[in-house]
Amino acid sequence: MEIIDKKNKQLLKEYEDFAKNSEYGNFMQSLRWPKVKDNWGWDAVISRGKDGKIRGTCLVIIKNIPIFPTTFLYAPHGPVCDWSDKEVMADLFEGVKALAKKYRAYQFMWDPPFEEKERDRSKLITDMGFSHIDDAPELTTIQARNNYMLCGIKGKTADEMMQSFKADWRNRIRKAPRKGVYCEICGTEALDDFYPMMEATGIRDGFSIRGKDYFVKFIEGLGKEHCHLFMCYVDEDGKKIPLSGAVTTQYAGKTCYVYGASANHHRNLYPNYLMQWTMINWALEGNCDIYDFMGIPFYKDETNPNYGVYKFKKGFNGEVITYAGEYFYTFRPIMKKIVDFAEKVYMDMHERKRQKLLKNRNTDMQ
Repeated sequence: MEIIDKKNKQLLKEYEDFAKNSEYGNFMQSLRWPKVKDNWGWDAVISRGKDGKIRGTCLVIIKNIPIFPTTFLYAPHGPVCDWSDKEVMADLFEGVKALAKKYRAYQFMWDPPFEEKERDRSKLITDMGFSHIDDAPELTTIQARNNYMLCGIKGKTADEMMQSFKADWRNRIRKAPRKGVYCEICGTEALDDFYPMMEATGIRDGFSIRGKDYFVKFIEGLGKEHCHLFMCYVDEDGKKIPLSGAVTTQYAGKTCYVYGASANHHRNLYPNYLMQWTMINWALEGNCDIYDFMGIPFYKDETNPNYGVYKFKKGFNGEVITYAGEYFYTFRPIMKKIVDFAEKVYMDMHERKRQKLLKNRNTDMQ
């Protein structure tokens, strides 16, 4: 193994070329990802075969822990290699150990995106000394474990894809343009239209959202080759009215619908259907094999408010993919206990403060 030389432009290009062309690649393992996560540090490991060619890579982002002289290391959806190849996995982990020593890490985590049912791959990692929670509950992992995908789409035509959707979904995709809806591929210049819808979606669906500056970093960090902001509009009284939007990536043969938002008005114009169709076509044009609708939390519970997300995505006739989840390796057990305790105290204080603010607000309203 080798630790990447950040000053070697040729090596950086070699690394990126491998990661973006590997079937095991993911946009969060791109060397562009640290531009998005610029509040974390980063480093990377390379594994080569006897022929000198890269056979595996692992981008690691580094979180400094306030007050304590330690860090947390995370390889999001890494590493990039055949997760069944024991030799390469072990070699990459040797590099991670070197990084743990360099950055005084108390713990390392990676979450390679293989399916939960692939028990042999999971056992390979736990045999290396990693801990793992089987069937981790919803919303307890950094990356969603349950995802909805269109798989094996490489080489399909747009007509073939359209015919694979449910009839109602095909009709709504076709109706949207007839109702005046159109979808544009945009950049950060359209965030002023997108972000208010993101805020409205967060309130409507009950989830917290990132600041506007994060989406700027996301789009610019991954670049036009790998990330688009799709926006659906309708014209009324000479004005473009934003209806829906999505931040979507394309990397390593996968197009991923990462962030989506929609307005509370004009929903009868079916903008979300046209937007998804436009993004699926981008996947086909990019010769991708997977279109990933991403997370479907609580998809098995029809009474959960999030079930509607799954119901919408299900109409495109894909499949549910459940990832194995997160694997942890602890380097400094005592420091881990200290950090975990400090984080619990902080979270308890934050929750008490939040409850106090809610109580005061409710009192003021009485």
